[in-house]
Amino acid sequence: MGVARIMAVRHGESEANLAYQRAGDTPLVYERGDDEVGLTGLGRAQAAALGRLLAALPPGEVPELVWCSPYRRALDTWELALASWGGPPPPVTVDERLRDQEAGLLAPYNLAAIGERFPEELARRRSEGEYSYRPPGGESLADVVLRLRAFVHDLDGRADGRRVLIVAHDSVVLGLRHVIAGGPDAELAAVLDFAPVLNASVSIWHTGGAGFELVSFNDITHLAPWP
Repeated sequence: MGVARIMAVRHGESEANLAYQRAGDTPLVYERGDDEVGLTGLGRAQAAALGRLLAALPPGEVPELVWCSPYRRALDTWELALASWGGPPPPVTVDERLRDQEAGLLAPYNLAAIGERFPEELARRRSEGEYSYRPPGGESLADVVLRLRAFVHDLDGRADGRRVLIVAHDSVVLGLRHVIAGGPDAELAAVLDFAPVLNASVSIWHTGGAGFELVSFNDITHLAPWP
């Protein structure tokens, strides 16, 4: 039968998101480890809004199982959403394959700082494209897709016939869109047309016919009045 429904959520606004936004085109070195980055006040409010959305769902759409990234900003998003939801907590699985795309050596730097300190890497990224480019010690988006293929395959067996909520990152939501669509790797670049995946956005697929049907993608209507 396979998974009945997938709801994939990007975490709320993180401290790193805000720092990069404020830096703009100014070089920035953000020292905190990617797995340790927490939520801003806005991110916490967005997570609570997600919980209210879950509380308003009809019974046939309420998630029965939760899979979450091991990174703090995703775990905090889920915990705050659950508190706002107020329902009985569903079983939660923390899965390393749902972590954000690893930037390796370049993890502390925004694009402006990469251009300043590692101009050869910025040139290589532009030449190879965001799908194929793998920073030193990091991952390409294609690498993320490989681990997500394995995750979705396992999900079919572990969540057979049930509704699943995934709380993770923008790269994971983009990768899931590609994996669930089932296209060849060469078409992954087309998925980048749907970026950026917004903080606390919701993307939904449910089974229809022979496979999954996309219901909504990158939806933030539940976050009003926030941008």
